[in-house]
Amino acid sequence: MKRIYEQILLEHAKKHRQMLFLAGPRQVGKTTTAKAVVSQSAQSLYLNWDVQEHRRIILAGENRVASECGFDTLAGGVQAIIFDEIHKYPKWKLFLKGFFDLFADKCQIIVTGSGHLNIFKSGGDSLMGRYFLYRMHPLSVAELLNQTLRENEIHPARKIADKDFETLLVFGGFPEPFLAANRRFYNRWRRLRTDQLLREDLRDLSRIQDIDRVEILAENLIHQAGNLVNYSTFANSINVSVDTIRRWLLSLESLYFSFSIRPWSANIPKSLRKQPKIYLWDWSLIPDTGNRNENFIACHLLKAAHWWTDIGLGDYQLYFIRDKEQREVDFLLTRNKAPWLLVEVKSSGKATLNPHLARFQEKTGAPHALQVAIDQDYVDGDCFSLRHPAIVPAKTFLSQLV
Repeated sequence: MKRIYEQILLEHAKKHRQMLFLAGPRQVGKTTTAKAVVSQSAQSLYLNWDVQEHRRIILAGENRVASECGFDTLAGGVQAIIFDEIHKYPKWKLFLKGFFDLFADKCQIIVTGSGHLNIFKSGGDSLMGRYFLYRMHPLSVAELLNQTLRENEIHPARKIADKDFETLLVFGGFPEPFLAANRRFYNRWRRLRTDQLLREDLRDLSRIQDIDRVEILAENLIHQAGNLVNYSTFANSINVSVDTIRRWLLSLESLYFSFSIRPWSANIPKSLRKQPKIYLWDWSLIPDTGNRNENFIACHLLKAAHWWTDIGLGDYQLYFIRDKEQREVDFLLTRNKAPWLLVEVKSSGKATLNPHLARFQEKTGAPHALQVAIDQDYVDGDCFSLRHPAIVPAKTFLSQLV
């Protein structure tokens, strides 16, 4: 299935010498997309850390990889190389730094991985200036409708088929279960992916030994998605310390199982300042309809924020707003640190307009304040032309994002 990320990867290869980092959840389509891009090169090389023979080549060092690329031949070698899951190699940053410094002028380097690739804090092997990061998300309403690049954030609204919208909401945005749209396939795929994530990736990328209790924490997150994180409640239910819960949650986030958003406090008197809310990258895991709908919108907003940031349109961040009087709006999207879009999620279009949208729009100065209704029919209009709080269909609103 063609992904919008192919376009930005092709654009990167034409314009930039930096390594291209493509990060995202397991089975979201990173390797398939990267291979589709390099297939347009005359020659390419694919090395996967999980393949034993490929691992031997990488461990032999930069010159051995260069030899596999054919850089020591008259023909000049490959035009592109993919390093897949190389972040599992303890010295991966040092290896990539050396390989880039030696051979960046000979080929385009693409690095893909199902763990976070954007954390480089050790001074001796910093990759700063040597890579651009693109974060790959599951399928979304807008991506199903349009795979072309735009010079600004917002797409014109387009109608998605009701069947496709329902399939996306029920089976999630990971390509295989979405395309299969089959409950039995989905159940088997979900069990296998969760087992691989927690039993293999977590073991490989962390020092966590108590995998069984991490699985219990992950199950708790499925039922708590969209709620404020209560570290003490999690710690008591699993019988570990609060600090352990914090570390485990960070590990699950690093593997793209969950993500957290923090409260926005600027210009909001008596706002919450510390407790985040937690969501899942795969909203289909969530049994509660209301929580799943909210998570569905959260994933679309996070994808838009990451995409717009990664392609250079600005700095976009996702927050929520809640004060100590329990007044709340589900999401606030900022652009270059300024409030830009307030979003409240409702399952039904019959729900009354949340009065806190107007209050927090006035307090923050955000140009847009929308209540997104999951069940409303598509309306052919521009949600972003509205400058006052209004109820809009999810099918229209989400088609205008990414």
